[in-house]
Amino acid sequence: METRTTASAPTWSHDRNLAPDADCDAFIRDIYDQYGPLLVRYAARLLDGDWHKGEDVLQETAARAWKHARLLGTRNESLRPWLFTVTRNLVIDHHRARQVRPLEHMSVEELDVSSSDNTASTIDSHVVSQALGELNEQQRTVILLMYYLEYSVAQAAEHLGIPAGTVKSRAFYAVRALRKVLEKQGILGV
Repeated sequence: METRTTASAPTWSHDRNLAPDADCDAFIRDIYDQYGPLLVRYAARLLDGDWHKGEDVLQETAARAWKHARLLGTRNESLRPWLFTVTRNLVIDHHRARQVRPLEHMSVEELDVSSSDNTASTIDSHVVSQALGELNEQQRTVILLMYYLEYSVAQAAEHLGIPAGTVKSRAFYAVRALRKVLEKQGILGV
């Protein structure tokens, strides 16, 4: 008598609801065993050969299957299309995210320099902010307008309602006072 083999079916039970943990874990293992390589290959192809991202997509697909294990475990015939649809949708989401936040290509050396520059800049900003707190209101205002907000002398004069010559004078004395505060803190050499 001749026996025909049909396409291999997952090993979990088709006609019963899954038990809470053990059957869900077996369900996910079966997904990895049966569909894992296919899904990674499919995702990698859609991701221009990025196998690592393809594996990430497989993990997310498996996580979503685990969330729906009770429904999917009883409907074996629709599992494969569901898995491929979820994988495709995750890849589409990845492409959309890349359009919104494109990956910047930067060498490691440039990345290290920029991060140390940011740290130094943050420290410098904090020190200068503390020193500004020791200036009087007029000096602090003119420095904030001209050096932080980058107002021109004319714009600062209009904003403050004073003549341009007064703005220049206040800026000169404010910078001198700021320098003295920074020297007193040991930031600038005497």
